[in-house]
Amino acid sequence: MRQSHAMRVLFVVAMIACSSNKPPAKSRDYCEGQVAMQPAPPLGTQMGSSKRPVNTFSIVARDPATGELGVAVQSHWFSVGSLVTWAEPGVGAVATQAFVEPAYGPRGLTLMRDGVPAPEALQQLTAVDLQQEVRQIGMIDAEGRVASHTGAKCIAFASSHVGNQYAVQANIMANDKVVPAIARAYESTQGDLTDKLLAALDAGQAAGGDLRGCQSAAILVVSGKRSDTPWKEKKIDLRVEDSADPLRELRRLVVLARAYDQMNQGDAALEKKDTKAAAEHYANAARLVPGHAEIAYWAQISLAPQGQYDKAMLSRVLKGDPRWIELTKRLVPAGIIDQATADRVINEAR
Repeated sequence: MRQSHAMRVLFVVAMIACSSNKPPAKSRDYCEGQVAMQPAPPLGTQMGSSKRPVNTFSIVARDPATGELGVAVQSHWFSVGSLVTWAEPGVGAVATQAFVEPAYGPRGLTLMRDGVPAPEALQQLTAVDLQQEVRQIGMIDAEGRVASHTGAKCIAFASSHVGNQYAVQANIMANDKVVPAIARAYESTQGDLTDKLLAALDAGQAAGGDLRGCQSAAILVVSGKRSDTPWKEKKIDLRVEDSADPLRELRRLVVLARAYDQMNQGDAALEKKDTKAAAEHYANAARLVPGHAEIAYWAQISLAPQGQYDKAMLSRVLKGDPRWIELTKRLVPAGIIDQATADRVINEAR
């Protein structure tokens, strides 16, 4: 039998949940005294929003070639992505920051979903915000119409830049060179929207970044296609909640996400009985993250029933950790592989 993507995901989730008994690492106390998050109240009244600036620099953008929409951010603030980054396939993207009001995200997307252009949507929301002078927001819609707002009381250096289908926002910068550096990097970088957003963040940090340093980062990219199943149109959704080097960690996660995407494409090819294409996708995943046992195991075990797997690679995984042998045995009653295949791969590993 062939392994299905859905079945494999269930096994992966179960293994992750039970894979470690190590105590959690001691966290750094950056945010002592922070008010607990509550559901977003009306604009201008969120508890704590006028007390502490949450974000440092971000970019919202649309790829003219693919229609993809994205937002990326780095900050000296814990879990910045949970507040700042908002996007909906075929609708738009929003970054809401400085003395942050998260409601700009869902409300901005609602307006753009109803056909309101991003500049007008932003104007409507800031017009009724009693604290718009301490807000910083970037919005872009599915047509590439873009706008940015930096309130007069945002902490220096604070500024915005609106370019061709992108906008940059930054506050509490070490200097006034950060925003121009982000814009130049975005415009000059080759690659897909994710590559361009990552390059923009790296450039902002290289130019001086946040006066306070680094802590967290996030990137969210969705397709330009509206859908009744928007979760299927999400391309990248990654967060680094707390790290001494969040942009390096974010890039590592992007590579890993792309490897797992190759795995998913391999599964889809197998479902169409295209073993050659599946093998190519699995090989691509392995090249992206060499030595990754999870990816190596599932790639080869998926091809094992067809007898076209890399025996040496699978053997190294099984010999390296006996738990993979035990898992292989358990795949039989689950209907993922048959008994003959399990026996063959286990015997080859001995």
